[in-house]
Amino acid sequence: QVQLVESGGDLVQPGGSLRLSCAVSGFTLDYDAIGWFRQAPGKEREGVSCAYISDGSTYYADSVKERFTMSRDSAKNMVYLEMNSLKPEDTAVYYCAAGYFRCTRLPLAPTEVAGGVGSWGQGTQVTVSS
Repeated sequence: QVQLVESGGDLVQPGGSLRLSCAVSGFTLDYDAIGWFRQAPGKEREGVSCAYISDGSTYYADSVKERFTMSRDSAKNMVYLEMNSLKPEDTAVYYCAAGYFRCTRLPLAPTEVAGGVGSWGQGTQVTVSS
């Protein structure tokens, strides 16, 4: 059973930066991808970034490209999301997740999120506001 624990969420001003961390434990080879998702109030949960476990190829939703960077430290079993140039519309609960989802289809339709994710973390709140 894969377990994911996020941390690093905070209140930050527009234009600021934040780094989220995800501690991964368990047998990730049960899945083929690991990624970051977010859910804003009143909106569907959507994929933000995603990497295939086999080769590390990483993908981003258009809304965060060139602002967010996903990275992994396999030795520490950690996954990170570096977020720069944050905007108020980035405000959401951010989740780390593992499963079978098509990273090339970010941000993923709600049915793809529901059907593809096998394990969720508990989420961490990111608020971008002045």
